[in-house]
Amino acid sequence: MKISIERAELLKAVAQAQSVVERRNTIPILANVLIEAEGNTVSFRATDLDIEVVDKAPAQVERPGATTVSAVMLHEIVRKLPDGALVVLTDDPAAGRVTIQAGRSSFNLATLPKEDFPVMATAEYAANFTAKAGVLRRLFDKSKFAISTEETRYYLNGVYMHVAQGEEGPVLRCVATDGHRLARIDAPLPEGAAGMPGVIVPRKTVNELRKLLDDDDADIAVSVSETKVRFATPAITLTSKVIDGTFPDYTRVIPTGNTRRLEVDAAEFAKAVDRVATVSSERSRAVKLALDEDRLVLSVNAPDAGAAEEELAVAYGDERLEIGFNAKYLLEIASQVDRENAVFLFNSSGDPTLMREGNDTSAVYVVMPMRV
Repeated sequence: MKISIERAELLKAVAQAQSVVERRNTIPILANVLIEAEGNTVSFRATDLDIEVVDKAPAQVERPGATTVSAVMLHEIVRKLPDGALVVLTDDPAAGRVTIQAGRSSFNLATLPKEDFPVMATAEYAANFTAKAGVLRRLFDKSKFAISTEETRYYLNGVYMHVAQGEEGPVLRCVATDGHRLARIDAPLPEGAAGMPGVIVPRKTVNELRKLLDDDDADIAVSVSETKVRFATPAITLTSKVIDGTFPDYTRVIPTGNTRRLEVDAAEFAKAVDRVATVSSERSRAVKLALDEDRLVLSVNAPDAGAAEEELAVAYGDERLEIGFNAKYLLEIASQVDRENAVFLFNSSGDPTLMREGNDTSAVYVVMPMRV
């Protein structure tokens, strides 16, 4: 195999591939990227056996072929090459080496046989549809903060993507929860998605997927089966196993009877929470909200560290209420608000609180209170 490729194209392709590779591998071949050159394209394939990413780039292929080389090492070399360099990769199968040349730089890396590289089995997908990158980014970005990190409740270690019934008909919905907070985000149902099985997309896949979704108007081809999910652009294909488990019935924890309504400037609220939380104890991170007519007092009382208090002018017309929350959870939820105002709906100091952006019900957040 011998190919010539521009550094920028090579770096982009290798960066996406190497980020999937696990740093600590018991199977040496999994640390490698499979390079396949044919026609006028070269593809870079990497896997950790749960996720597989294939990134294609245009190249001048003098001799077609395939080899595998350390993904991290290749990425580091390409990253350090000068901008605009033309990179020549030459594989010598007999010696088990690949040479990387750019200008006066030359590198020689060990390879492993391409036959040993595991390729994810192709699956029959129950549903295939296309969605705009901006729509998918909103669904996953706004929900991923609530993914659980507890390994014991593995079925919460991802985002549950499924078809649900919204207020105005069927929607594509993403839900994540860790038992303390919950995010539920809706988008119009794309054509062809109606028969899609509900799947739990793992956290690592959600993070890798984010790299495909930078161009708002790009079309992403989505394929879903009971065991796998695939997201593809013309250049990159990301295939992932889904979490084998049943996502709990989240509708039971979304309160419907919360009538006490607080409307507050989301950015001001987040800054005030952040300021008073400075003195909260690392363990509890508790912030108390005291609500009175058009007035909110945020306070923290940490006996060993000190106390803090801040008052905000808000829109609130119900009876007095005192309720406590984990400051980190409040900050994460407030940071999801794209509009100016956040609306909180309370019931009592012991019940879950609902938060949404203005009157928009396509993004709903639930946060459990704590004793303060």
